[in-house]
Amino acid sequence: MNEPVASETYTAQLRRLAELTARVREQRAEAHTWYERQCAAAERAVDEAVAEVRRAEQELVDAREEQERVDAEVAHLWQQARARLGARRIGGPPVPANGSAPADPALLLGRVRDLLDRAGQPGELPGSVNPLLALCGVGGAVLGYALGVAARALGVGYGGDLAVGLPVLALVVTLLGPLMGLAPARALADRRHAMLGPRPIMVVLGAGLATTVLLLALGR
Repeated sequence: MNEPVASETYTAQLRRLAELTARVREQRAEAHTWYERQCAAAERAVDEAVAEVRRAEQELVDAREEQERVDAEVAHLWQQARARLGARRIGGPPVPANGSAPADPALLLGRVRDLLDRAGQPGELPGSVNPLLALCGVGGAVLGYALGVAARALGVGYGGDLAVGLPVLALVVTLLGPLMGLAPARALADRRHAMLGPRPIMVVLGAGLATTVLLLALGR
């Protein structure tokens, strides 16, 4: 009677041992799988961290290069501004405030270039200088008339062919007198960094023609 019971107990123990062995094998496999997954995840994290560091380093290099380009462009534009507007009017170069970083420096620099281009373009002389323009026209007419009188006097003095040709030349010079007033008017416009537009030219020529007609009328 004792031998079958002992046999059953031994068989049950072997079965339990097999079950425990299988369970331990499964737990080892699970642990090994978990370990491999953790190692793979750690390797991916390291690779991602290395890639992020490399991207950050490249972004830093690009940012430094862009900063150098922007600083060079700012210095160039500032020199242009000082040359066109005057150093005393604009003072020293601007210093960026702490924490102020424009989103697109190229856009801001483009706007500055446009402003400098518009500032560099000369405008027309204001109406307040019309008396000076008229005086230029009068001076040109007087100079032309004086040269004409001198030419006629030379013709009379030398006689011959000069007595015929010089009066014609004198008339041409006299009629061109108003145009002579454009030279000082141009100098006035250049001094004021403006252009000699149609209105100033008409003022000079109008005053010069009126003066020429008056002088010819008085000279008869």
